[in-house]
Amino acid sequence: MDKPLALKLAPNSLDEVLGQKHLIGKNKILTNLVNNKKIFSMILYGKPGIGKTSIANAMVRQLGVRFRFLNATINNKQDFDTVVAEAKMYDGMVLIMDEIHRLNKDKQDLLLPQLESGLITLIGLTTSNPYHSINPAIRSRCQLFELLPLDNADIIEGLHRACKTEYLKGIDIDEDSINYIANISGNDLRYAYNLLEVAYYSVSNKKIRIKDVQAINNKPAFFHDKDGDGHYDVLSAFQKSIRGSDVDAALHYLGRLIESGDLESIYRRMSVICYEDIGLANPTLGPHVMAAIHASEILGLPEARIPLSEVVIELALSPKSNSACLAIDKVLDDISTGRCGSVPNHIKTTSPDYKYPHNYPNHFVPQQYLPDNLKNKKYYIPCETSKNELILKQIKEKLDKLKRE
Repeated sequence: MDKPLALKLAPNSLDEVLGQKHLIGKNKILTNLVNNKKIFSMILYGKPGIGKTSIANAMVRQLGVRFRFLNATINNKQDFDTVVAEAKMYDGMVLIMDEIHRLNKDKQDLLLPQLESGLITLIGLTTSNPYHSINPAIRSRCQLFELLPLDNADIIEGLHRACKTEYLKGIDIDEDSINYIANISGNDLRYAYNLLEVAYYSVSNKKIRIKDVQAINNKPAFFHDKDGDGHYDVLSAFQKSIRGSDVDAALHYLGRLIESGDLESIYRRMSVICYEDIGLANPTLGPHVMAAIHASEILGLPEARIPLSEVVIELALSPKSNSACLAIDKVLDDISTGRCGSVPNHIKTTSPDYKYPHNYPNHFVPQQYLPDNLKNKKYYIPCETSKNELILKQIKEKLDKLKRE
């Protein structure tokens, strides 16, 4: 079988790697390691198609060291045993391991002593955040390097390089088509190479134009793993955009969540935003959010996008207040650190001294409700920029005045 173009174009040295200028280049760490003929155990992490495998392969080839490539999911314990035996035979081995975040306990137990002794030097590859997903014992024995997403210029440079190779002999592609492939690749170089190769073989005269690429795929690729960090990054950006009152950014991240089909995460996050970030500044939004969720459940996709977009616009443009959230957090902090105190005797269940507010004018009577050691504590501080909370502030001030009289 013929290897895919992306594999054929894999760099043989770090100089051929696209992007990652923070790690590769003059006086950059990975380049210096190779120049100094030294390699340490490391984990390379980042989104798909940005060069993790390419960098690992380029480093071992430049160093001229023995290496093996395993996948933590696919390869079994016997494969790992074979690598360890080979490492002992040659007094050392570099092991490039893909999907390292899926390494099970049996394989970890086999690998850890060899990492500790230096018999195996590990280069782990993962799309997950190693601080969350990789066993701490493995992580502590490795240097962690984050690979950054490629930009459009990197993808375009890679496509131009590909067009000059013998693998795409006679290709005729215009700049508009190159830019189009780069734009819909979602900063994934492997995806861009694959799309270019399919386009090359799908036309009869090797002449590629935008319509030819669109006939294959006109839908942008973007990284959004429901179970990985990419998903939580988008959810985080969604909430922070609403909190920051950036309606366009909020709609953008809503669109990405809709595209992933994950309505449940949208519902949960909107509900949190409604009470954490909007709060008492606009308490009417709670029912609006619930109504939008209900309508979305009835409609399903694609129509669910309409009520969701409406309520997200409302959330983003609404006044904001986190005073209720701050208030309960202060309460919980007091409780968790032992600052509670006893319930005052006059409001205990059987107390004869309790003053029933409805028996007094304005349904209010001054009396102490907080424990003695907290009786002057102020948990709720109204937000001065919220019209609704200014009303609550006035009510609170009036009640405080009655307490003092």
